[in-house]
Amino acid sequence: MKILVIEARYYEHIQDMLLDGAMDALNAAGADVTVMVVPGALEIPHVISYAEAAGAGYDAYVALGCVIRGETTHYDYVCEESARAIMDLAVKQQLAIGNGIITVENEDQALARADKTRKDKGGFAAHAAVQMVKIRAELNA
Repeated sequence: MKILVIEARYYEHIQDMLLDGAMDALNAAGADVTVMVVPGALEIPHVISYAEAAGAGYDAYVALGCVIRGETTHYDYVCEESARAIMDLAVKQQLAIGNGIITVENEDQALARADKTRKDKGGFAAHAAVQMVKIRAELNA
């Protein structure tokens, strides 16, 4: 299974934790993993779209990032638009995508969700992508 992990490395320490959990899950599944870095969460769907248009042959995608609420409404736009774009890609193009973009109020919440010994949202997103590949295969058989 060939999987592309796209990570927005805006918060390096949180991203390291998300990626660590995702890689554990993908390695356990025996996946062939490529990791690509983008500037922020809004750029993640672009890469999925680019990979599909290029015929890169990925079986699934894992989106990893962290959006922490700030003082402006920018948080709302990033959360809504990144999630919407990922869902649009998944549904319209029938792609297996694990969405591990965590959206939180503060750094403590982010750390709790990113830590693989706690909520392990990176691992959860990777597991979801793997499961969606299997479900798609079952339905297409």
